[in-house]
Amino acid sequence: MDISYNWLKHYIATDISAERVAEILTDIGLEVEGFEKIETIRGGLAGVVVGEVLTCEDHPDSDHLHITTVDVGGEAPLQIVCGASNCRQGLKVLCATVGSVLYPNGGEEEFKIKRSKIRGVESLGMLCAEDELGIGQGHDGIMELPADAVVGTTAKDYLHIEDDYLISVGLTPNRVDAASHIGVARDLAAYLRSRGDESARLVLPSVEDFKVDNHDLTIDVTVENHEAAPRYAAVTVRNCKIAPSPEWLQNELRAAGIHPKNNLVDITNYVLFELGQPLHAFDADKIEGGRVVVKTCAEGTPFVTLDGVERKLTAADLMICSAERPMCIAGVYGGLDSGISDETTNVFLESAYFNPVWIRKTAKRFGLNTDASFRFERGVDPYIQVYALKRAALLMKELAGGEISSEIIDINPVPAKPFVFDLSLERTNRLIGKEIPQQTVRTILSALEVEVMAERLPTYSWRVRISILYGSARLPSVSVLIPMLHSDSSEV
Repeated sequence: MDISYNWLKHYIATDISAERVAEILTDIGLEVEGFEKIETIRGGLAGVVVGEVLTCEDHPDSDHLHITTVDVGGEAPLQIVCGASNCRQGLKVLCATVGSVLYPNGGEEEFKIKRSKIRGVESLGMLCAEDELGIGQGHDGIMELPADAVVGTTAKDYLHIEDDYLISVGLTPNRVDAASHIGVARDLAAYLRSRGDESARLVLPSVEDFKVDNHDLTIDVTVENHEAAPRYAAVTVRNCKIAPSPEWLQNELRAAGIHPKNNLVDITNYVLFELGQPLHAFDADKIEGGRVVVKTCAEGTPFVTLDGVERKLTAADLMICSAERPMCIAGVYGGLDSGISDETTNVFLESAYFNPVWIRKTAKRFGLNTDASFRFERGVDPYIQVYALKRAALLMKELAGGEISSEIIDINPVPAKPFVFDLSLERTNRLIGKEIPQQTVRTILSALEVEVMAERLPTYSWRVRISILYGSARLPSVSVLIPMLHSDSSEV
C-alpha cells in the first residue's frame, strides 16, 4: 500500500516529519518497505510560468503556425511560435521558457525547451497543452487559463504542485484496515495520543451535507445471492459533466501511483484509497430495464471485461447484471460496455460488502488482481458502505456538477454485529514484556475506536467492542496493536 504523506495529513493534524511517520508505522506493525521523496508531476514544471498572449499573428510561411509575443513577467515579452488553433491575443497560458524540461504524458522521456527557429522565425519557448506538461490527456490546443491568472506565477504555484513523500507499507493479510490513508492515519493517531499528544485525532471527511436533490433516476436493485453479497448499497447521480479532475485531486492520485482519467473515475479511485472501500460507477443509461440484479449466471456465460477479453463465467462467479445481461464481475473487474465513458452523464454508484471467499475464488479463477479484489478478498469494513457512497456522491456534485437523484438503497438483511471480546492487561503486558499503565491502554483503545463495555478490577481486564466504522476489519489486530503502539524498536 502506497501512502502519500501530504494526503495522510488531511486526516490527522501533525507536524512530525515524513521520516518520523515512517519510523512510527514500522514500530506499530505497519512495516515500511519503501520511502522516497517524489514529485507529483515529474520535473516539477520548473521554468513553466503563467503568461499572457499579447499579440498573435499568422506565420508568413505557414498556414497553421502563429507568431506570438507573450508576457511572462520578465523584462520583455517573449517571441514564441505556436501551432495551436486556439492561440489568440489576450489568452492566459502556461508557457515553458527556454531551459525548461518537460515529461509529456507523464512518461520517462524528457523534452527540453531550447531557443530555436521555426520556419525562419525565432521562438523562445512553448505554449503548452495538458499532455505536454504531463498533467492530463488534452491535446486539442494549448491549455487555457482563467482571465484572473496572474502573469509570472510559476506553474508549480498556480497548480499547487507540492513535493511529497511516498511511504510504501507492506500489509499482512489481517491488516486490510490499513489499505487506506484513513486506516493508516487512525493507527498513527493512536500512537501519538498514547504518547500524550491529545491533538492527534482522526478527522473524517464530513458527509453532513448529503441530501437527495430529486428522484429523477431510480434504479431498482435485487440481490439474489445474499451469501455472496451480504450488503449492497447504491445511489444515482444525474447530469454529471465529464471533465479533468481538479489539480489537487490529480496530484494526490499521482502520488499514490494512480494515473488520473476523468473526474468521475478519479472520484471512485480517490474514495478507494481514502477509505479502503471499493466503489463501482456504472453508466446508468446503459443499465437495461432500469434494474440491477446481483446474482450468478449460468455456467459458460460469455462476458467481455474492460480489457477486451472474453471470459466464460462459472456458476460460482457473482455478477452485477442489468435486466438483460451481466455488466460487472462483482468486486473484481468491470465489463467493457457498462462503465464510465466520455459520454456518460448519469451514474449508478455501487458500494458493497462482498463475501471475501467468493471474491478470492473468482479473482484467482480468472487471474485478475485489482485494487478492489485485493481489499474485498481480505474483508472490507461491513459498516462503511453508505458513508463511502455519500462521500463519493458529494464529490460528484462538487466536481462534476451532478444531482443526487435517488434515495440511498441499502440492502443489508443481516447487519454485521460489532465484535465483542475480552482484553486482559496482564496478557498484554506478557506480550510486550513490560508493564503498561492501564490508562495508556484505555487511551489507545479509544483512539482505535474500541468501546470499553465493562471493566473488571483489580485485574484490569475489559469486555470491549469494536465500534462502527472500520469495525470488523480490525478484529484480528487489536490485541496485538496495543503492545505495538506502546513500543519503540529500541526498547523491544
